[in-house]
Parts: sequence; C-alpha cells; structure tokens
Amino acid sequence: MDLLDGRLKFRHLTLLIAVYEHGSVVRAAESLHLTQPAATRTLRELEAVAELPLFTRVPRGMLPTVYGEALVGHARAVVAEVRRAEEHLTGLRQGRDGTVTVGTLLAGANVLLPRAVARLKRERPRLTVVVREGTPDVLHPALLGGEVDVIVGRVGAVSGDGEGGERIRQCMLYREPIRLAVRAGHPLLERARHGGAGPGVTLADALAHPWILPVEQTALRQELAALFVDRGLSLPVDRVECTSILTMRALLLQTDMVALLPELVLRDDEHLAALPVELPSVGRTVGVTEAAHRTRTPALEALLHHLDEEAALLRASLTGGNHGD
Repeated sequence: MDLLDGRLKFRHLTLLIAVYEHGSVVRAAESLHLTQPAATRTLRELEAVAELPLFTRVPRGMLPTVYGEALVGHARAVVAEVRRAEEHLTGLRQGRDGTVTVGTLLAGANVLLPRAVARLKRERPRLTVVVREGTPDVLHPALLGGEVDVIVGRVGAVSGDGEGGERIRQCMLYREPIRLAVRAGHPLLERARHGGAGPGVTLADALAHPWILPVEQTALRQELAALFVDRGLSLPVDRVECTSILTMRALLLQTDMVALLPELVLRDDEHLAALPVELPSVGRTVGVTEAAHRTRTPALEALLHHLDEEAALLRASLTGGNHGD
C-alpha cells in the first residue's frame, strides 16, 4: 500500500466520508450529485488503492470495516484542512471576511470569550464567529479533526491516546478560583452571617442541600471528587449534573441548590453569591488549545489577539481582588 503514489484522489476521500455518513452508496451518490455506478466505481478504486476492504454490505446499506473507520477519520482531517486552506486564501484576498469556529468548555468562556468576540466583531463586522459548547471528550476530537479552530476554556492534561499531547498546544491565559455558589438569601448565607465566632459554614453543611455538579467528563468534577474524598465525604446524592451556565443559574435562583461557579461569573451577578467555604484544590487555568501543526487563519489570529488582551485585563482584576489561589 502506498497512499502517496498518485492514485489517491480527493474525490475518493469525499466519497468515503459520504458513504460513512449516509450508510449507503446510493444516498452518498445523491449527496455528491454522482450517479450510483460512478460512486461504486470510485469506492472500488479507493479500496484498490488501500488494498483493504473499507465497507461491508448489509441488508440496509453499508457498514464500515475497522479499516474504513480508521481511514475516514484521516479523510475528514484532510478535507477539513483543504477547506481551511480555502478559507485562508479567501481571508487573505478579502481582508476582513472569514469564519472562526470556537469550542468552549464548561463555564470556560462565559466572561473571557464574549468580551474577546465583542472586540473582534467591532473590528471585523463581516467575520463570522461560530461557538460550540461541549466537554473535552467531544471538543478535542473536533479540534484534531478540523471542525473547531480553537478551544477556549480550561487547559491541563490531555485525555485520550498517547499522541494527544503531541498533536495539540495549549497556552495559559489566567488562573481563576472556583467558588461554591448559591442564590442571594440562601439559608447557608444567612447561617454564615450569623455564625458569630463559630466555625461558620463548611463543605459538609452544604451537603444538606441539593447540588449541581459538573458532568463526569470534566476535570472540575474529578477535582471536586478528590476534595470530597480528602474531607471524608461522599458526593451529594441529591444532585443535577449540568454543563450549561444558563441552566445552572436558573436552578440556583429558583431553588436552594449549591453549584460550582468561576469567580468571575459570580462577581458580575448580583443575584448569586459565594459561600465562605475554602476550596483550595479546586480551580481552573483558563487558556486556549490549538492543533499543534495547523496553520492559523487570519480570523483565528485576530481572535487570539483579542483573547490575549482581554485575558490580561482579567488577570489584573483577579490579582487586584486578591484571588490568586
């Protein structure tokens, strides 16, 4: 097998992806505006180049073999890079047009990203910004596959196979504490205010109320679980697991729930407050994650510039507020 001998064509890759996504040569051909015989011939050519069976026929269509599953991932990355090259050239030609797609992690960009995007849009109103929210197990493959240009949010260890750390690069922008958040007027806040010289409110006290936890796929959930083990506590049984800041805020305002929220989110919300409970091992380093060897488009360069500038202001704000933990 030699995929670089000139026989592999771009049309082979687009058909491979179409058959994989539609599960049928007929539907794949329709999506690509090809005749069925032409699509079948192209698929046979690709299998001849690969010297491996890529699909098996089933009563209702086609199923990928292990070889097809492997190749389609690379095909998507190649097609995405070609599309990126087109966008790059278009952006260079048109100057201020283009698209940048941003992935954002749990609570990862509800302060930093909107500010940076607002500055970017004032500077380049014709540039389109697409924001996709998700967990690391979803966004990192999307980044490596070319579906996302950059991830803004928590940076840290890369999950997945051993190549993951070599295929991405991360840049830290600032460190932000995580607080236990409740609604203004919550019983635990009243208890803290009238605690006198007593021990005040503890993490164990908060377990008397329902919780909103990060989902299991997040580093924040893992840090919280480790903290509970260290304090000899079990994770709350009465809980909701959620990644949506809007949903979390609505639940906090309507109930006596307790949630983990970043310091900067709580600062700007007069209806929420932080409990006076120290969480020394729970925090987040906010930054950007990129594919290591991918060429930046002008649109991405512009966004990264504004992210850097806004992050500098947030760093100063956190340091000035003595929240350097």
